[in-house]
Amino acid sequence: MRSATNLRASARDYPAKAVRIIEPFGAGGGPDLLARVLAPKLSELWGQPVTVENVTGAGATAGPAQVAKSLADGHTLLINTNAQAYSAALLKDLQYDPLKDFIPVISLTRQAYVLVTGKATGVTTVDGLIAAAKAKPGELKFGSTGIGTGTHVGVEKFNQAVGIKALHMPPSPSDSNADTIANAIAGRFTYYLVPISLALPHIHEGTLIALGVSTARRSTLLREVPTIAEAIVARFDFPIWYGMWVPAGTPTGVVDKLANDIGSMLTRPDLREWIAKHGGEPMSMTQPEFVRFVESESEVTARLMKTASV
Repeated sequence: MRSATNLRASARDYPAKAVRIIEPFGAGGGPDLLARVLAPKLSELWGQPVTVENVTGAGATAGPAQVAKSLADGHTLLINTNAQAYSAALLKDLQYDPLKDFIPVISLTRQAYVLVTGKATGVTTVDGLIAAAKAKPGELKFGSTGIGTGTHVGVEKFNQAVGIKALHMPPSPSDSNADTIANAIAGRFTYYLVPISLALPHIHEGTLIALGVSTARRSTLLREVPTIAEAIVARFDFPIWYGMWVPAGTPTGVVDKLANDIGSMLTRPDLREWIAKHGGEPMSMTQPEFVRFVESESEVTARLMKTASV
């Protein structure tokens, strides 16, 4: 066991070189955009380069796999969504353990998903979607960005809340977020729960129809769109959230420094304004609270998905 003196020294010397933030979903998505806003601010604070690398593939598990194998010194970070918690309960053939091989460092932001459908489906409301699903039990299809992602778990939660059955159509290994949205627009599946930032241009163009947002409050980006709770499912609240992780074994002092320094960025007015502009809000938790939150999210998901359409 390392002494308290050594732990403090590790934190005092950190970072000793360039820091990489690995992002698993690809350029232009919420985690990528947030990481690229944080990186220069952290670089200025630390006096070391901070870069963002998109490591995609394998259903958004290639990035976490790379971080899990990285040196546990705090110089390789993972920014991820709630998928990091959900995959622990769902994906048993991973090259890593999402809970045991990582230390949750800090919660970052939360924001709404939006439940969408393609214009060609003829569905325009949440209750219209439910009626269509009940008219053809088990025949409607829904898309996602992959098994165990928030886009999958959220629809399963919705399906169970309203009492419908549908077929899950996860993407092929080569599909990107853009491909999944293109499939939704083309009507290859009926509905899809997608981060608002990705769906917004298509909603404005009219090629995707916004049925309801997934959080308890309406989104500032889609004020005219009701929440799913307003529309039909009381108390439904399912946000997408982002956090930062490091490999297991990273010194406690380094973890604490990362949590404190990144947390200080989230209190800056310019960053809070940027987050709000993108439809989100900071998630304020201590590092131990975030650890417990991730564990709880994984446990809740495991119970939910016992009857899911995986």
